[in-house]
Amino acid sequence: MTGASKRSGKPVGEAVAAAARAGRGGAAGDTAPRRERRGGRPMEVFGGELRRRDVFPLLALHLISRGPAYGNQMIEEIEEMTEGVISVNPNTIYPLLRELESRGLIEGSWEHPDKRTRRYYSITREGRREYRRLRGELEPFLDSVVRSVTLIKREIYGEGE
Repeated sequence: MTGASKRSGKPVGEAVAAAARAGRGGAAGDTAPRRERRGGRPMEVFGGELRRRDVFPLLALHLISRGPAYGNQMIEEIEEMTEGVISVNPNTIYPLLRELESRGLIEGSWEHPDKRTRRYYSITREGRREYRRLRGELEPFLDSVVRSVTLIKREIYGEGE
């Protein structure tokens, strides 16, 4: 590895570390000693960490804030919005919707109560407050993920690609 390669890889590592710290609630410039996380794989920042953080609740509240929505509809919208990069399965979305409902952030009602077909969810006043809070809190984390991916792409494909 040349000296230039070593230097150009450093911002990538720093960006990935910053994304991980942001995912744990640390500041981007935080240099506190890292504690080993279970699994400890850096890729968790782009997969597991995103899901454990409040990104999925934020996405769910965002979609529901636009109007009543049901689980499969939200799954399709997330896949469409991310061009298939993020795929959410029912075993993720339905427990999340039940949790948000139990916290009073959304309320659900059956399309046909006697048949238990689709359950449409609407955002509550408390849900709108939580949505605004999550938007503000998660933006730095999402920015750090975007920066990390951009730096990785730049490292692999070069500056002008």
